[in-house]
Amino acid sequence: MLTFLGSVGRFCDGVSRRSFLKIGALGTTGLTLPALFQAEAKAGVKRSHKSVIMVYLSGGLAHQDTFDLKPDSPSEVRGEFKPIATSVPGVQFGELVPRLARCMDKLVLLRALVGQKDEHSSWQSYTGTTMDAAKRENKPHFGSVVAKLQGQTDPVVPAFVDLSPTMQHKPYNSPGAAMLGRTAAAVKVDGDEVAVLKTLAVPADRLGDRRGLLDNLDAFKRAGDRSTAVAADTFHDRAFDVLTSNKVIDALDVTKESQAVRDRYGKGSPKHMGDGAPMWNEQLLAARRLVEAGARVVTVGYGFWDTHGQNFKHLKQHMPTFDQGISALVEDIYQRGLDRDCTVVVWGEFGRTPKINKDAGRDHWARVNFALMSGGGMRTGQVIGSTDAIAAEAKNDPIAYPNVLATVYNNLGIDPHSMVTDVSNRPNPILPSSAQVIDKVF
Repeated sequence: MLTFLGSVGRFCDGVSRRSFLKIGALGTTGLTLPALFQAEAKAGVKRSHKSVIMVYLSGGLAHQDTFDLKPDSPSEVRGEFKPIATSVPGVQFGELVPRLARCMDKLVLLRALVGQKDEHSSWQSYTGTTMDAAKRENKPHFGSVVAKLQGQTDPVVPAFVDLSPTMQHKPYNSPGAAMLGRTAAAVKVDGDEVAVLKTLAVPADRLGDRRGLLDNLDAFKRAGDRSTAVAADTFHDRAFDVLTSNKVIDALDVTKESQAVRDRYGKGSPKHMGDGAPMWNEQLLAARRLVEAGARVVTVGYGFWDTHGQNFKHLKQHMPTFDQGISALVEDIYQRGLDRDCTVVVWGEFGRTPKINKDAGRDHWARVNFALMSGGGMRTGQVIGSTDAIAAEAKNDPIAYPNVLATVYNNLGIDPHSMVTDVSNRPNPILPSSAQVIDKVF
């Protein structure tokens, strides 16, 4: 087994860890990397490259202070912020997101997202169901479904990369591959541990020695079964390519971008906010670079929005960073010609209460929420759905939250009602039949 080692730490489940990438035997029951490549080829994995960047807003961002203002509502509902015009006539955002307002023509705003539960977790966003249901039914992260069905576009670039850090509140952390097994799991890149990947625990010269030994062993196989040996050579070559390639490291290295691009995104900070995620805008830039390098799914945990107290102070402090980073990602996708193939989704687990509480905060409100979508060949510049006079209930065109994932799958070229086989080769529905593609985005 070859291992890239990093700083000592501990996963949220208590397992002691050194940040690592293991190449070779993935545990006693896992596949070797060459065997994984062979299995992938036998399955006839497709090589098209549609992609998605999903930004998960841990804690639940106040919809009525950002993208669904109600200026005519009572003062205890409308809050402190004023609406501003966007690039789409008749559509207004909150004053704290002027950059996103200017690129509304590149957005789809879902204003009446329904069906979410009062649950502080990323599972609703990433699996299309609640955390308890997903655990009970062994449901995987949608990125793992994509990795399982479509595989890698490039032998040395993972299909699914998770940039979300390990957060203190455990349910904020990304779900695993569950029934699909570790071969469909994300490559986890946790914060500033990107630097770890730049140092091999096994030096390159020792890799060369091991490759030579492997070549000698494979020579014996050729005498017995030429076709098997040739295939083994091919897949072992790919395994060593993963070890020696800098493609993923280069994608994660945002210093390779021009200073103008980096300044447009802004830096943010890798420091966690509350018990949630950091607001690290460089991760948004890294996500764009990863999909350009060949990743199909990149997920980012972003910010902490559980504002039971001092909601307006918190938003004044942090929404400008949000506005800069998310608008830069959206504009970058279009400027680089990725908008037909890359879907961007920004959302969280629920909205906030219409009525402001005694601590100048807003509490959990699962009855209605919002989501931003962009790219993916969708018809942007539109708002789908509306809420009542105090942003408390869906009024028109409610969208069930699993429909967002159904649309993401559709944009990736996957039928959301098809099957994915688990580790025991049993078929399982990707999403329930009730989850439907949002037709209006097309």
